[in-house]
Parts: sequence; structure tokens; C-alpha cells
Amino acid sequence: MIHKLVELVAKVKRVLQGWGVISASKEEVKLLGSVGSPFVIRVQIALKLKGIEYKYVEEKLGYLSETLLNYNPVYRMVPVFVHNGKPISESRVILEYIDETWKQNPILPNDPYQRALARFWSKFIDDKCVAAAWKSVFMPNEKERSQASKELLEALQFLENELKDKFFGGKEIGFVDIAALFIPLFQEVAEFQLFTSEKFPKLYKWSQEFYNHPIVKEIMPSKDQQFAYFKARAESLAAPSK
Repeated sequence: MIHKLVELVAKVKRVLQGWGVISASKEEVKLLGSVGSPFVIRVQIALKLKGIEYKYVEEKLGYLSETLLNYNPVYRMVPVFVHNGKPISESRVILEYIDETWKQNPILPNDPYQRALARFWSKFIDDKCVAAAWKSVFMPNEKERSQASKELLEALQFLENELKDKFFGGKEIGFVDIAALFIPLFQEVAEFQLFTSEKFPKLYKWSQEFYNHPIVKEIMPSKDQQFAYFKARAESLAAPSK
């Protein structure tokens, strides 16, 4: 229901701008990304949930533009979000900025304690789940892969225990859900069984609800596009060791 309301509000706004009742927005909103990147998808979902129009600029992994390198000289990677000429990098930081700048349809809770918990679990996902998932597949050493898989299952158990509702954000998608999209995406694209309905029933059900959400389905690239990103990413990580 919320995404339909967002689309309706955006449509009414465009009509009113056309009639000259309200002035057209002079804001520059731009996203530099690569198709298939889970971190870019995070930002795209947040923008869609908020009903924010933006310009998307595709960056080719391994051949990043001078514009992106100038915007993000520290990490030299996507996503980079540009608002009125000011660049912001790191997907979780971008999500918080978007939520603080555009107040409609908040993705972070209003309560300070709940906001802190959302930040904690989103960081936990990146530190404990995303990193371990990558290592479980792409580490050349079998012993290291096995250890990473063990660490990942332990981290997923924490998330299983934390999930209390349809989504981590309650009845609607929130900050932690957006951060956690990497987990079912990795399972789907890499065909790596992170969890099953028997071992992690709540996470499994959450993943189905999340991927069937209208906005997520609209934003999510095709499986082939996602696989191409993972393959290119794996090759770029392996390149220095050759």
C-alpha cells in the first residue's frame, strides 16, 4: 500500500508542477552504480520507497570513471550518491542520509533506541554475514572457506533470533531489511545455500516476503545481471593474487 501511495504523491506533484502551482525541484539527485551490485541495490530500494526521482549513472566494474574516482577517492567503488553536487559513499551511510533528508516513509525507526539497534544489526550484517559469505565462496583455501562457512551460520543464527515480525522493520521494509538483502541475493545468484526453511525458518520466510515485495521485484536486476556482477567482483578480488 505504501509504495502505491508514494507513486500517487509523486504523480500529483508532477501534475501540480506542470500547472505551475508548485515550483519544480531544483535538486540534483544522482546515483553512480553498477548493475547487480547489492550495495547499489540497497540505495535504489531506499530511493524507490521514498519516491525520490534520480539520475542513474552506470559504472563498469574494473573501469571506473574519473568522475567516480574524484567523488570517492578513498574507497574507489560504487555506490556513490550525489545530492546537489555533494558526493556520499558507503551504502549504509547513504541510506541514513536519504532517510534524514527526505522524511516521507522513514526506513529508520523514530525511537532513538530502536534506531541504534537498526544501525547495530545493519553493521553486523556487513561485518559478519557479507564478509563471511564472500569468503565461503571465493577463498581459494578450503580450510579458510570451511571456517568462513561456520562463522556465517553462527551469524545467521543471531539474525534468526532477532527477527520478530514479517520484516526486521516490522510490517514494512526498513533499514535492516535493506541491509540484509545481500543474504538471500547471494543464495539465489551464487547458488550457495546459506539457509534452509528447516534450519532457519524465520529467515527463510523473510527472504520470500522480501523478494516478493513489489518495490524489491521492480528494482532487482535479472539473475544473469546479478551473476555477471558477482563473477566480475570475484575476478577483481582474485586479480592481485595472480
